Amino acid sequence: MKKIIFRKLLLDCLTYFLLALFGISTIIWVFQAVNFLDIIIEGGRNYNIYFEYTLLNFPKIVSRILPFALFFSFSYTFIKYEANNELIIFWNHGVSKISVVNFFFWISILIMLIQIIFLSILVPKSQELARSTLRTSNVDYFEGLIKPKKFNDNIRGLTIFAQEKDVNGELKNIYIKKNNKTKGFQITFAKKGIFELKGNKKILVLYQGQTLNQNGENVTNFNFSKSDFGITNMNSHIVTYEKIQDQTTFILIKCVQSIFEIKINNTISCKSPKIIYKELFQRLISPFYLPVLILISLLLILTTKENQKYNKNKFFVFLAGFAIIVLSESSLGYITNSLTKNILISILPIIITLIIYFIFVYKLKISYRKL
Repeated sequence: MKKIIFRKLLLDCLTYFLLALFGISTIIWVFQAVNFLDIIIEGGRNYNIYFEYTLLNFPKIVSRILPFALFFSFSYTFIKYEANNELIIFWNHGVSKISVVNFFFWISILIMLIQIIFLSILVPKSQELARSTLRTSNVDYFEGLIKPKKFNDNIRGLTIFAQEKDVNGELKNIYIKKNNKTKGFQITFAKKGIFELKGNKKILVLYQGQTLNQNGENVTNFNFSKSDFGITNMNSHIVTYEKIQDQTTFILIKCVQSIFEIKINNTISCKSPKIIYKELFQRLISPFYLPVLILISLLLILTTKENQKYNKNKFFVFLAGFAIIVLSESSLGYITNSLTKNILISILPIIITLIIYFIFVYKLKISYRKL
């Protein structure tokens, strides 16, 4: 009977938790996806790249929302059970409150481990893939990048200006400067330009213009009545280096071991200990606040709704939960270059967990031998 009771309570908690987690994450993801439309409008990329990039950012959103969803869903479940007098059934069937606390404490440890794996492996990998998707993609909608009466330099090594653009997409008085890989450049002037489809590619066709080529000390120029301007294999201005957030946890740990000595793949400097400590703290230490949040929500079972202190207890629980969430996020600001100081900050969630657990022991008058 006790197993059925625990299973039912756990199932309800996890159901509300998952609904809240993916519901809130999806809403935030949709709003963020709207902001990512700049990838299409200003970056000139196709919709496949857009959808792939936005989907790869979903795991990061889930990891950020998880603490909020965990605390509020568990708190809501315990309040709902108390309001429906379901907790009384537990106590009448011989289920002790400390056994409920112990049961959910071990569940919180499991959720914490899942979050650590999520933050240490899945999120960095998805962020690296998202950045790699942009880094290796080409500009497919070059036509949309050109704004009249504005120098457009979204494309790396290319600046283009058009005095006006009519409703048919025809450009007037065009200036194009293209930097070569060597020490040189190409400048093109044209009275008119229009995008035409040739095969499965759109090209910019220029009319009545002149091109000036400079390569080292050599300068050449020629006039043309019609010329095709190649726009394939062009990339917009995006970050090409890997961020700390994209690095694997293994690399970051190796950096800590030899913080002032090595560089990893020439992409990440290990001479930035504070940044590395912060990233490791967020991945490996922040999840330790999850058991704290579940234990705080369990404080709701200490009083019944008939107790005059019940409403005050609810208010205290939500205030304490909110404070712990803020503390877990703000702790990153106290990370320094000193490993010793960072260790002290890192053991704080463990200390808080022990304090809350001993509150249960004291309140429920459970002796250490019976534990």
